[in-house]
Amino acid sequence: MAETAAGVHPRPQLTRDRWFDLSGEWQFSYDDGDVGLDRCWYLRWDESSGVSERTIKVPFPPESSASGIGDTGFHRVLWYRRTFTAPQESNERLLLHFGAVDYSAHVWVNGQLVAQHSGGHTPFSADITDALRDSGEQVVVVRAVDDPRDLEQPRGKQDWQETPHAIWYERTSGIWKLVWLEPVPATRIEHLRWTPDVENAVLRLDIRLNRVSQYPLRLRLLLTHDGETLADSSVSVVRGRASIAVRLQQTDMTLERHRMLWSPETPNLFQAEIRLFDAADETGTVDLISSYAALRSIAASDNRILLNGRPYFLRLVLDQCYWTESHLAVPDPDAARREVELVRDLGFNGVRLHQKVADPSFLYWCDRLGLLVWAEMPAAYEFTTTSVERITQEWMEIQRRDYSHPCIIAWVPINESWGVPNVASSAPQRSFVTALYHLTKALDPTRLVVGNDGWEQVVSDVITVHDYTGRAELLRKRYGSAAGLTDTLNGMQPGSHAVLLPGMNSEGYPVMITEFGGISYDADEGPSWHGYAVARSPEQLLDRYRALVNALLDAPALSGFCYTQFTDTLQEKNGLVTADRKPKADLAALRAITRRTSAAVPADEVGSFEFGDYPPTVMDTEIS
Repeated sequence: MAETAAGVHPRPQLTRDRWFDLSGEWQFSYDDGDVGLDRCWYLRWDESSGVSERTIKVPFPPESSASGIGDTGFHRVLWYRRTFTAPQESNERLLLHFGAVDYSAHVWVNGQLVAQHSGGHTPFSADITDALRDSGEQVVVVRAVDDPRDLEQPRGKQDWQETPHAIWYERTSGIWKLVWLEPVPATRIEHLRWTPDVENAVLRLDIRLNRVSQYPLRLRLLLTHDGETLADSSVSVVRGRASIAVRLQQTDMTLERHRMLWSPETPNLFQAEIRLFDAADETGTVDLISSYAALRSIAASDNRILLNGRPYFLRLVLDQCYWTESHLAVPDPDAARREVELVRDLGFNGVRLHQKVADPSFLYWCDRLGLLVWAEMPAAYEFTTTSVERITQEWMEIQRRDYSHPCIIAWVPINESWGVPNVASSAPQRSFVTALYHLTKALDPTRLVVGNDGWEQVVSDVITVHDYTGRAELLRKRYGSAAGLTDTLNGMQPGSHAVLLPGMNSEGYPVMITEFGGISYDADEGPSWHGYAVARSPEQLLDRYRALVNALLDAPALSGFCYTQFTDTLQEKNGLVTADRKPKADLAALRAITRRTSAAVPADEVGSFEFGDYPPTVMDTEIS
């Protein structure tokens, strides 16, 4: 089960019944002298429980108050240590998983190096079985390196200055996602991918094992929906891989689309039980996992975005998923659910995750409750061979982790030319943007890809514009007619940058305004950041929000928008809700503005979910 009374499984689309959370107090120390990987220094951490009297609450970064440290200064090297008891049985292996460690990590268990990883936003794991002691306490030690001044390092909105400035904020260093143990069989399912094909009513499952078995294996898939069996079939595993294509009945796809397809209005999920077994003994289970999948298509065609083959107007809000008390880390097991519900209650049908790789629990709730996601790569801020290598490697890991989530409809490898500042004049930088676009398409041809969101686009499935004018009449002039839109895309520069670079034309592409608004309002202190526009009262916030949104809803050539932004984020006081997720104006009024229909956006492109219209969940029944 992906959902339990303790929260969402840390890997919700490949779950086993037993896993053990290593969150809580760890020993902790900064290493400002950076003694490196000196063996003698390390052994003191391995052998002595009293090396550091300081503790940290994992998985919260030391810069955050939730960690118990709250030190926002520059500290490049961090050490962690804790003990645990090995939970596996004699015939099992034990995996140690890290959801994310920013930026690079070395991990030891009982003095043996078991893992190395670079990339601050993606998971890694290690089979630690051979490093375990026969009995008693086991010791895990982690050395994390996160250079706050390294601009070649993908960092997103984490500031390289000691005090947050402009639109950048406090850093998130070291361990910031769950650390957990998982007992597993020696031969096991290591990775899976769900690929929907709505047009042909096919759902495909691809799995890989951790190794090629020495004896024949088969894989069985039991796929169900609302108590109905959709598929129950098995195939042979060949060279550690297997694939099953489930063909659904055309009658269901024609007469009961609302029950079979996934959308924000009908977030239908199919439940899957996947069993690996000995081909010579069908009763002999080798591995058993649970998963879920959905049928959903997304495409760009004839100037429109099509969800499940039909025009669908995107009403997105920019979400940085940042919390004052925990920074990029999710502050509690139910925070992601509350986040998704509040976005929906504001009337949006999706989020643009900005410069952050979401926690798996957030994507799970987007899948479960129905919220579209644009997924974005956190930026580096220098263009070098090192930054190219780092971005490319981490971007592939992000796609590998999140490929199967039906909520994700678009990949965005670059935002506003961050990391490629001379893309307009530099052939290598243009080549990098183009290469990332085609690499993303090679790894995932089923989703939209936006090569460089906002401006200076050289290749994209959707033309995206960032326009922060505070004047609704200017938005109407720029986007309200075909002639105005053509002038804006090919001549005018809303963000002081050309929207399209030579070789990229606008004909036949959907157009979205993927950043606009940014109206600052702080009821307690007044606006502390005047980036775009300012409101002085809840009523003025509503008036200005209504004027800007209406201007875009009345523009027939647009396929959607993304409002900046969902929450206040430190000095950026331009959220529709405060940093502690309290609406700044009447929630129903904000929702009515967001969900308005128009001649340009008819009702059949809007959908009709209502306040609190969420499917029942385990959390509803098991947590009070």
